[in-house]
Amino acid sequence: MTRNKKIAVTGGIGSGKSETLAMLQKRGYPVFSCDAIYHDLLAEGDLSARIAEEFPDCMRGGTLDRSALSRRIFSDPHAKTRLEKITHPAIMERLFARMDGYPLSFAEVPLLFEGGYESRFDAVIAVLRPKEERIRATALRDGLSESDVLARMAGQRNWEEMPACVIPLVNDGTREELERRLNGILAQIV
Repeated sequence: MTRNKKIAVTGGIGSGKSETLAMLQKRGYPVFSCDAIYHDLLAEGDLSARIAEEFPDCMRGGTLDRSALSRRIFSDPHAKTRLEKITHPAIMERLFARMDGYPLSFAEVPLLFEGGYESRFDAVIAVLRPKEERIRATALRDGLSESDVLARMAGQRNWEEMPACVIPLVNDGTREELERRLNGILAQIV
Protein backbone atom coordinates (compact mmCIF):
# COMPACT_ATOMS: atom_id res chain seq x y z
CA MET A 1 0.00 0.00 0.00
CA THR A 2 1.29 3.48 -0.88
CA ARG A 3 1.98 5.86 1.99
CA ASN A 4 -0.69 8.54 2.44
CA LYS A 5 -3.07 7.12 -0.14
CA LYS A 6 -6.06 9.46 -0.38
CA ILE A 7 -9.33 8.26 -1.87
CA ALA A 8 -12.17 10.64 -2.76
CA VAL A 9 -15.76 9.49 -2.48
CA THR A 10 -18.04 11.64 -4.61
CA GLY A 11 -21.40 11.54 -6.36
CA GLY A 12 -24.50 13.60 -6.83
CA ILE A 13 -26.74 14.83 -4.06
CA GLY A 14 -28.67 11.92 -2.52
CA SER A 15 -26.45 9.24 -4.08
CA GLY A 16 -25.36 7.60 -0.82
CA LYS A 17 -21.94 9.13 -0.21
CA SER A 18 -22.47 9.47 3.54
CA GLU A 19 -23.73 5.91 3.82
CA THR A 20 -20.65 4.70 1.94
CA LEU A 21 -18.37 6.64 4.29
CA ALA A 22 -20.17 5.17 7.29
CA MET A 23 -19.46 1.68 5.91
CA LEU A 24 -15.78 2.57 5.48
CA GLN A 25 -15.58 4.01 8.98
CA LYS A 26 -17.19 0.87 10.39
CA ARG A 27 -14.32 -1.09 8.81
CA GLY A 28 -11.83 1.09 10.67
CA TYR A 29 -10.72 3.40 7.86
CA PRO A 30 -10.22 7.10 8.63
CA VAL A 31 -12.97 9.06 6.88
CA PHE A 32 -13.44 12.77 6.40
CA SER A 33 -16.25 14.95 5.09
CA CYS A 34 -15.86 18.25 3.26
CA ASP A 35 -19.30 19.25 4.57
CA ALA A 36 -18.19 18.65 8.17
CA ILE A 37 -14.98 20.61 7.57
CA TYR A 38 -17.03 23.46 6.08
CA HIS A 39 -19.19 23.57 9.24
CA ASP A 40 -16.04 23.54 11.44
CA LEU A 41 -14.55 26.41 9.46
CA LEU A 42 -17.78 28.41 9.72
CA ALA A 43 -17.81 27.90 13.49
CA GLU A 44 -14.23 29.17 13.76
CA GLY A 45 -15.36 32.51 12.36
CA ASP A 46 -12.78 33.55 9.72
CA LEU A 47 -14.58 31.84 6.86
CA SER A 48 -17.95 33.19 8.03
CA ALA A 49 -16.51 36.70 8.05
CA ARG A 50 -15.21 36.33 4.49
CA ILE A 51 -18.59 35.00 3.33
CA ALA A 52 -20.37 37.85 5.15
CA GLU A 53 -18.23 40.40 3.30
CA GLU A 54 -19.21 38.87 -0.05
CA PHE A 55 -22.87 38.17 0.83
CA PRO A 56 -23.99 40.75 3.42
CA ASP A 57 -27.64 40.14 2.45
CA CYS A 58 -27.33 36.59 3.87
CA MET A 59 -26.57 37.79 7.40
CA ARG A 60 -29.22 37.82 10.14
CA GLY A 61 -28.35 39.45 13.44
CA GLY A 62 -24.62 39.16 12.82
CA THR A 63 -24.84 35.45 11.97
CA LEU A 64 -24.67 33.80 8.58
CA ASP A 65 -28.13 32.61 7.53
CA ARG A 66 -27.19 29.40 5.74
CA SER A 67 -30.73 28.93 4.36
CA ALA A 68 -30.64 32.39 2.77
CA LEU A 69 -27.18 31.68 1.40
CA SER A 70 -28.36 28.35 -0.07
CA ARG A 71 -31.33 30.01 -1.75
CA ARG A 72 -29.05 32.68 -3.15
CA ILE A 73 -26.38 30.40 -4.59
CA PHE A 74 -28.82 27.90 -6.05
CA SER A 75 -30.72 30.66 -7.85
CA ASP A 76 -27.64 32.59 -9.03
CA PRO A 77 -24.76 30.66 -10.67
CA HIS A 78 -22.47 33.70 -10.39
CA ALA A 79 -23.05 33.85 -6.61
CA LYS A 80 -22.33 30.12 -6.36
CA THR A 81 -19.01 30.61 -8.16
CA ARG A 82 -18.08 33.51 -5.84
CA LEU A 83 -18.89 31.42 -2.76
CA GLU A 84 -16.89 28.43 -4.02
CA LYS A 85 -13.83 30.65 -4.60
CA ILE A 86 -13.96 31.51 -0.90
CA THR A 87 -14.84 28.12 0.55
CA HIS A 88 -13.22 25.43 -1.62
CA PRO A 89 -9.55 26.33 -1.06
CA ALA A 90 -10.05 26.59 2.71
CA ILE A 91 -11.94 23.29 2.88
CA MET A 92 -9.43 21.40 0.73
CA GLU A 93 -6.44 22.75 2.66
CA ARG A 94 -7.97 21.52 5.93
CA LEU A 95 -9.00 18.20 4.37
CA PHE A 96 -5.54 17.36 3.05
CA ALA A 97 -3.91 18.36 6.33
CA ARG A 98 -6.19 15.89 8.15
CA MET A 99 -5.69 13.09 5.61
CA ASP A 100 -1.88 13.40 5.62
CA GLY A 101 -1.49 11.48 8.86
CA TYR A 102 -2.85 8.18 7.56
CA PRO A 103 -1.51 5.52 5.18
CA LEU A 104 -5.01 5.15 3.63
CA SER A 105 -7.97 7.46 4.16
CA PHE A 106 -11.24 8.35 2.47
CA ALA A 107 -12.96 11.71 2.04
CA GLU A 108 -16.45 12.64 0.96
CA VAL A 109 -15.94 15.39 -1.63
CA PRO A 110 -19.30 16.34 -3.15
CA LEU A 111 -17.97 18.90 -5.66
CA LEU A 112 -14.73 17.11 -6.53
CA PHE A 113 -14.85 17.57 -10.31
CA GLU A 114 -16.57 20.95 -10.16
CA GLY A 115 -13.60 22.22 -8.11
CA GLY A 116 -10.98 20.45 -10.23
CA TYR A 117 -9.55 18.52 -7.28
CA GLU A 118 -9.74 14.96 -8.70
CA SER A 119 -6.03 14.85 -9.62
CA ARG A 120 -5.02 15.43 -6.00
CA PHE A 121 -6.43 12.03 -5.00
CA ASP A 122 -4.99 8.58 -5.63
CA ALA A 123 -8.40 7.20 -6.60
CA VAL A 124 -11.97 8.45 -6.99
CA ILE A 125 -15.04 6.40 -6.09
CA ALA A 126 -18.28 7.81 -7.49
CA VAL A 127 -21.47 6.63 -5.79
CA LEU A 128 -24.14 6.37 -8.49
CA ARG A 129 -27.86 6.15 -7.87
CA PRO A 130 -30.82 6.59 -10.22
CA LYS A 131 -31.98 10.21 -10.40
CA GLU A 132 -35.52 9.50 -9.15
CA GLU A 133 -34.16 7.78 -6.04
CA ARG A 134 -31.72 10.64 -5.43
CA ILE A 135 -34.57 13.17 -5.63
CA ARG A 136 -36.74 11.16 -3.24
CA ALA A 137 -33.91 10.54 -0.75
CA THR A 138 -32.79 14.17 -0.71
CA ALA A 139 -36.32 15.57 -0.39
CA LEU A 140 -37.00 13.23 2.54
CA ARG A 141 -33.63 13.84 4.24
CA ASP A 142 -33.57 17.63 3.87
CA GLY A 143 -37.29 18.44 3.85
CA LEU A 144 -37.06 19.97 0.38
CA SER A 145 -39.52 20.08 -2.48
CA GLU A 146 -38.74 18.22 -5.68
CA SER A 147 -38.09 21.54 -7.44
CA ASP A 148 -35.58 22.54 -4.71
CA VAL A 149 -33.75 19.24 -5.11
CA LEU A 150 -33.70 19.62 -8.89
CA ALA A 151 -32.25 23.14 -8.52
CA ARG A 152 -29.41 21.72 -6.41
CA MET A 153 -28.86 18.91 -8.90
CA ALA A 154 -28.64 21.43 -11.74
CA GLY A 155 -25.55 22.91 -10.11
CA GLN A 156 -23.73 19.57 -10.03
CA ARG A 157 -22.03 17.60 -12.77
CA ASN A 158 -23.95 15.21 -14.99
CA TRP A 159 -23.31 11.78 -13.44
CA GLU A 160 -24.43 10.04 -16.61
CA GLU A 161 -21.04 10.91 -18.10
CA MET A 162 -18.14 9.50 -16.11
CA PRO A 163 -14.47 10.43 -16.39
CA ALA A 164 -12.19 7.45 -17.00
CA CYS A 165 -10.44 7.93 -13.64
CA VAL A 166 -13.60 7.07 -11.68
CA ILE A 167 -14.35 3.77 -9.95
CA PRO A 168 -18.17 3.53 -10.06
CA LEU A 169 -20.05 2.29 -6.99
CA VAL A 170 -23.64 1.61 -8.05
CA ASN A 171 -26.22 2.21 -5.32
CA ASP A 172 -29.43 0.92 -6.89
CA GLY A 173 -30.47 -1.80 -4.47
CA THR A 174 -30.26 -2.75 -0.83
CA ARG A 175 -27.71 -1.62 1.73
CA GLU A 176 -26.25 -5.14 1.64
CA GLU A 177 -25.76 -4.91 -2.13
CA LEU A 178 -24.02 -1.55 -1.73
CA GLU A 179 -21.76 -3.01 0.95
CA ARG A 180 -20.89 -6.01 -1.22
CA ARG A 181 -20.01 -3.75 -4.15
CA LEU A 182 -17.92 -1.54 -1.85
CA ASN A 183 -16.02 -4.64 -0.65
CA GLY A 184 -15.12 -5.42 -4.26
CA ILE A 185 -13.77 -1.90 -4.77
CA LEU A 186 -11.79 -2.04 -1.54
CA ALA A 187 -10.16 -5.26 -2.71
CA GLN A 188 -8.91 -3.34 -5.78
CA ILE A 189 -7.72 -0.29 -3.84
CA VAL A 190 -6.11 -1.98 -0.86
